[in-house]
Amino acid sequence: MQGYIINLNRVKDEDLIVTILTQNSIKTVYRFYGARHSTIHLGYKIDFEAIPSIKSTLPQLRSIMHLGTPWNNQRERMLIWQPFIRLFYTHLKDIGTIDSFYFDLLEQSSSIWQIQNPKRIAIEAYIKLLEYEGRLHDDFICFNCEEPILEDLTLIRGFLPAHKTCAWNQTFDLLHVKQLFEEQSTIALDDEQINVLWKILLEGF
Repeated sequence: MQGYIINLNRVKDEDLIVTILTQNSIKTVYRFYGARHSTIHLGYKIDFEAIPSIKSTLPQLRSIMHLGTPWNNQRERMLIWQPFIRLFYTHLKDIGTIDSFYFDLLEQSSSIWQIQNPKRIAIEAYIKLLEYEGRLHDDFICFNCEEPILEDLTLIRGFLPAHKTCAWNQTFDLLHVKQLFEEQSTIALDDEQINVLWKILLEGF
């Protein structure tokens, strides 16, 4: 079975509770410190087995193989990937069975993480997620006053649109955000705006 490690929790004696996003489920497994195993980190894609254990109510994580990519050794890219992938844990942790969309989205993002600006990839992936879940507010109605937004557009957590006077965040060009929402592309946004959107994204899905 293959999946992405979306959360690690240390427990007694350096054991780990590991949460893994697979193609159709969220697996929570136990890794015993004393067992022979590969080094694992948040964000790694692994091939693994989840075996019932007499020592724990959780299945035991065994036969781990890291399915590495070239950028796993690039610190700056990993420092963006790890908080991005952790958001999937907070978003999906209470769900057992999931659609393959989430795994496929990480696969698509991972495949280009090496060659493009990773913050842009993450933002574009998040737009796809919002659209998939029916939470993309592309009608540009202010979440606060419920009036149409014609100028001074800003965005808050969940990329909810608002008037600047209703949210007091940095403003964006309405046409540029429309392009982002409709084409799932950040091409019209400069790097400063990307950094602002990245900070909003880190507030949570």
